[in-house]
Amino acid sequence: MPLLFEEIDSQTSALGEISLRRRRIPAFGDRDIYEVKLGDEFLMSSMFVEAEEALSTLGLAAVQGDKLSVAVGGLGLGYTAVEALKDDRISELFVVDALDTVIGWHSDELVPLGKILNADARSHYVLGSFFDLATQPEIGFDPNCAGKQFDAILLDIDHSPTEFLNPANAGFYTSENLGLMAESLKPNGVFAMWSQNLPEAEFESLLKTVFSRVDSHVVPFYNPFQDTESTNSVYVCVKGEC
Repeated sequence: MPLLFEEIDSQTSALGEISLRRRRIPAFGDRDIYEVKLGDEFLMSSMFVEAEEALSTLGLAAVQGDKLSVAVGGLGLGYTAVEALKDDRISELFVVDALDTVIGWHSDELVPLGKILNADARSHYVLGSFFDLATQPEIGFDPNCAGKQFDAILLDIDHSPTEFLNPANAGFYTSENLGLMAESLKPNGVFAMWSQNLPEAEFESLLKTVFSRVDSHVVPFYNPFQDTESTNSVYVCVKGEC
């Protein structure tokens, strides 16, 4: 009989102790549930992935053209990256994460989606701070091609534009730094971002100082713990032609 709970790995990181766990909840069916915790805080669970996948589908739906270059900020359990790879237009995908532990879980296939990412030649792991690379467009997200521009940048790191995984991330959410990140987008390129909260009007106004179009999407999903519908949000922003 499978274990109902197992801690697969736990490592010290720059942000604190980060752990990967697997559990089964018989009332929710015969499947493994993967969880990531940072200290005592739950970061993600494979039970709730609809909005992480919607980050890719909604973001890429706004992108024009073929042979797309895409950057994903935040690897997590891999759902945003794997959903992006379902788009046949993508020619290369760079997944940026600041924690080598998280990249290692995928490289070593300790999480189910690691096998998919490892098998797809379009997929590349990048160890580094998304926020540092985003605000240094002369370096950018491709370690082998400094200053490369992308068709889309998909971001899922902080809890929301005002609730941060790391307090140091707060400085990214300004017109200046969002504008620097936009330099890594091609003309008409797309920036999309996940948030655990409903769309925030103040952040939408901030995005409009940088991007020519900003659309906010509410993504509903069923929460079995509360037996009710929950929501996350995805902001989708399009850069102007010049």
